[in-house]
Parts: sequence; structure tokens; C-alpha cells
Amino acid sequence: MRALAALAVLASTAAAGPARADADSLLDHLGPREIAVGEAGRAGAIGALAVSLNPAGLPLTRELVFEGGYGYRLSDSASLVSVSACDSTNAMPGCFFYQYVNASPELDGVDHKRHAHTAGISLSRALGDRFLLGSTAKYFSAGSDLMDEPDASGFNWDAGLTVRLTDIVNVAAVGYNLWGKRSPQYPRAASGGVLLRPWGPLAVNFDAVWNLDAEGSTGRYGGGLEYFLTGGSGQVGYPLRAGVVHDVAGSNTYLSAGLGLATMKLGLDVGARRQVRGGDELQLIASLRVFGPRQESGGLE
Repeated sequence: MRALAALAVLASTAAAGPARADADSLLDHLGPREIAVGEAGRAGAIGALAVSLNPAGLPLTRELVFEGGYGYRLSDSASLVSVSACDSTNAMPGCFFYQYVNASPELDGVDHKRHAHTAGISLSRALGDRFLLGSTAKYFSAGSDLMDEPDASGFNWDAGLTVRLTDIVNVAAVGYNLWGKRSPQYPRAASGGVLLRPWGPLAVNFDAVWNLDAEGSTGRYGGGLEYFLTGGSGQVGYPLRAGVVHDVAGSNTYLSAGLGLATMKLGLDVGARRQVRGGDELQLIASLRVFGPRQESGGLE
């Protein structure tokens, strides 16, 4: 009942992993696909996207997939590692995951250290053909020598809702770190997203996330396009992605892009985000997916 109440509040008002780079980003654990489309995708979060964006999205496809990713952020020499195993072929789709961040930001000429480990499980359930509910339970351990980031560890919980309004439009509402150990590295946040598929190969995503623990103006707004090219046999695909993100708290703007290779057995994705206003951050990330036996799609992929 707590999950349903939290989702109702989010839905009525709108429609992370540790967040250091910008107040509302929740960006340390995002993969190459969501990075490339402007940190969006909460209304169509399948596979490992469900772990970082919205656990409710798992039933949108029926697949068994293992994914591993590595990213590097130049501004603070951050290494970003993630692994997951997701199975959406049963009545209650789920993912096991582990994420690690290690960074060395420089402030006032002094190098600092930050790190975080996160592990957990995401579960989802479809309520009919239109409504999907999901939640993530996770344990984190974060350490930092920054004054405003005391070491912290404990359990926390996310909850998400996806609604398939039509065969073309999905909407989503998500709450992060809603209940459990409080920590500046894992702030409470609310998010909403919209997915449009006006044409089979084309997907359009718009997302927003708000840091509920931050003082002052918050809001990180992003969106992007994915166009899926297919080979002559239809067995190989080449997703092309591009997007933009704006963060209100720091008046920062980013451009993003990415591409991929998808077969019936493997998926390889590469994404990049470049700050074009308010700084010069550059983040690069790649992931490899290995699929189990394919099941019939739930309608989006």
C-alpha cells in the first residue's frame, strides 16, 4: 500500500544512485542508451533501463538479458561500472544488479575521493494491458571526503508506474529513494516521462527529474530521439540516438548522442554526453548485452 500511495502522489503532481555532478541528475548509474537520448526513457524502460530509470517498465518486453557496462567521466576521473541480469519472461519480471562509482573530483586545487557501491533487485507486475507497477529495493554503501557528503550505508527503495495510454504513447512516474536510509549521495527524487512512437523505427522520449531534498530551484529536463535502422535480413539493427539535457540548479546544458549494434543474441551500445553550457564535462559509456532465448514482444520492442 505504501508503494501505491507514493505512486498516486507522483502521478498527480507530475503528469538514483548518487548525484554529485549536478543536483538533480541522478546520473552516475545511467547507461549508454539513456545517456544518448538526453537521460530520458522512463516511459519505455526495458531490461537494465528499468534498474536505473523505472522498475515498472520490465513487462514491456519478454526477454532474458545480461548486461555489463563501463563509463568514464573526464571532469572528475570517474569510473562507472554496472552489471545486471533481467528476466521478464515470467509473471513477475525482475532484475538483479550491482553498480559501482569511483571518482576523484578536484575542488580548490585539492583532489578528493568519492565512491559508492549499490546492489539490489527490481520487480514489476502488469495490471492488465495498460498499467505496470514496479519497485526496487537496494543496499548502498557510499564514502567521500567531501564535507557535505558524510559516509553512509543502508537500504532504500524506489517505486515506478508506467501507463500505456495507446499503442503510440506511454507515460511514467517514478520516485527514487523514497523510504529508507537518508543520505546526500542518494537524495529523494521524483520523475516523470513520456514515450512517443509515431512511426515504427522512431522513438521520442521526454523526461524530467526533481531532487526533493535540494534547496532552491530544481529540475533536470531532457529528451531525445532513437531511430532504429535494420539490415536487409531484419536480423541486425543499428540504433542511432541523440538528445539534450538542461539542469536548472546549475544552469547547465548538455548535448548527447550514441549508436548501437543489435542482433538476436547480442547488443552493443555506446553513448556520450558533452556539457555545452556551464562547464566542459564529457562522459563516455558503453555496454554489452547478451540475450537468452527470445520471447514474443510485449508490444514496444
